[in-house]
Formats: sequence, C-alpha cells, structure tokens
Amino acid sequence: MRFIILLLFLGLGAVVSAIATNEPARAQEDVAFRSYLESLRPKARSMGIRDATLNSVFPGLTPNPRVIQLDQNQPGGGAYAPIPNFEPYRLRHVDAARISRGRVAYQANRSRLARIEAETGVPEEIMVAIYGHETNYGSYTGDFDLIRSLATLAYEGRRRTLFEPELLATLKMLDNGVPRSRLVGSWAGATGYPQFLPSVYLRLGKDGDGDGRVDIWNSEADALASIANYFVNAGWRRDQPWGVAVSVPSGLDRASLSARTTPARCPRVFNRHSRWLSMAEWRRLGVTSASGNWLPDAVMATLLEPDGPGKTAYLLTSNYRAILDYNCSNFYALSVGLLADAVKR
Repeated sequence: MRFIILLLFLGLGAVVSAIATNEPARAQEDVAFRSYLESLRPKARSMGIRDATLNSVFPGLTPNPRVIQLDQNQPGGGAYAPIPNFEPYRLRHVDAARISRGRVAYQANRSRLARIEAETGVPEEIMVAIYGHETNYGSYTGDFDLIRSLATLAYEGRRRTLFEPELLATLKMLDNGVPRSRLVGSWAGATGYPQFLPSVYLRLGKDGDGDGRVDIWNSEADALASIANYFVNAGWRRDQPWGVAVSVPSGLDRASLSARTTPARCPRVFNRHSRWLSMAEWRRLGVTSASGNWLPDAVMATLLEPDGPGKTAYLLTSNYRAILDYNCSNFYALSVGLLADAVKR
C-alpha cells in the first residue's frame, strides 16, 4: 500500500511539474495571442466596427487547439493523390435519403422558390440541392464558435490572408446586430443553412421573407434567397441547364479536345475539362444524350469524364462553372446538379 501511495505521489508530482513547466509557455502564448487581437483594432475600426464590440469579445477569447489540428490535417502543397472515380461519391451524396428529403424541402418551399427563380433565374431545384449538400437541409450546420475558430486560425498564421478577413467580417456581423449565439458553424468559418463564409454573408446574404433581417440560420426563405443571390453574382445564366449526361464514342480523339489554356484558379479541377465546343459540334463528333435530354445547338459546353472513358460523361455549361464557384470540386458540382435533377423529377 505504501508503495502504491508513493507511486501515486510521484505521478502527481510529475503532473504538477509538467504543468509548472508549461505555464511560462502558455503565458507567453497568451500574450502573443492578445497582442495579435489588439493589432486588429485599426482594421476593425476602418470597417466601422465599434470598440465596444471588440471589447465585448476579445477579453474572453482563447485559441482553440482542435481548430489548428483540423487545419493542419488539410491537404496542402506537394504531390496530389490520384483522383478517384466519381461513382462512389455520387452513390453517397445523391442517395435515396437525400433525394427524398430534398423533395420534401422542395415541395414545402415551392411558393418562395418559384418567386426567387422568377426574380433571379436560378432554378428552384439548384437552390434546394445546395441546401441539401451543405447542411442536409439544415439538419447540421456546425457548432464551432466562429469568432474563436477564426481568431485561432488567423493568429496561427499559416493561412492568415484567408482567415483574418473572415474574422473581421464575423466581428462586423456581430457589430451589425447578429447575436453571438448564431455565430457558430464549421471549424473553418462556414455558417448557416448555406454554409456561407462571413464575408460572403455580408456581401451576398439576402432577406427572403421581408422581415428586414438576413437570418440564414433559422429562415429557409433567407437561406434560399441568399443561395440564389450567390449564383447570380457567380454569373448564372437564366434558362440554361447546368449540363447533361452523355455517352462518348470510343474513338473520340480526346487529345485534340484538350483545353488550350491553363486556369489560374483550381487548375486540378478545370484541367479535367475539355475545351469549349457547341452542342452541335459535340453531336457531330458522335456524342449522344444518355437520358434523351439535349441542349440547344448553340449552347457551349465542355466535356468531363469523371469515371474515365466508356463510363457516363457530362457536357457542362457555364452554369456548371457557377456551381464550381460555390465549391471548386467537380465531384461536388456534379452531385449538386444530379441531386437537383432528381429532386425536381
């Protein structure tokens, strides 16, 4: 018994020693973090954010180590992993449950969806598909404290140019009267039903129910109107589908159809697309509709074969590029388009 007590005493002593050893490091970190927050005051003031708002937030903020861990686990530079096939992703994200819930949301919001589509040209089903993909129709929007998460990421510095403006935008939201309790979301700052970054909320959030507020956390009308406004800003063209599933002849000369420019944004995404041809030109090359649907001859489209030759391919319009503006991933954009089609069907 004395031996056990001695071990416990020694173990406790080691813990106390470790805590004592770490205290100076933690104190130094706290000073550096608070110094960084104070350095933001001139930028915040230039945005019209009141000192009273900053004073209500800054004293209680502490870094969130979990957020740093999640950020550092994100893929960065270096060699890209091989791109997998799209089909497994499609089966997970355009599944029967998501389609069924999407049809319920679609029918429940038909009157407001029709009004928003008439105003913006963004199809009702595209708004619903984004809502479904981002938060499973509002069932999960994230529970990280946005201000704490973004302050941590901006302070850490690896991607300060991205996260500092989002921190300031979140503070501006608070200063504008958005309750602190609503400022929650993903660890990287996305929030609300549409998972907007704070800067996007400030720029493109829209009041869809006419109550004078933009509440993308509780109001489906505001969330759907904001999604449509995002697509208008991204260049959505009225009365043009996002794309169509096609079959490609085995003898198609793909090398002659490769893109001729190097994209500055999301090169790994856009390099998978062919160059632009009209639908009439694609038809002359032997490309046929996989579903019986086709687009007008003059519409320009690029070819994407996400599962390789011999599998379902897609001819994609400029509206597909608008979906990529929301999330620059071919798998994401394809699944949004396919979910939208399934929800409307």
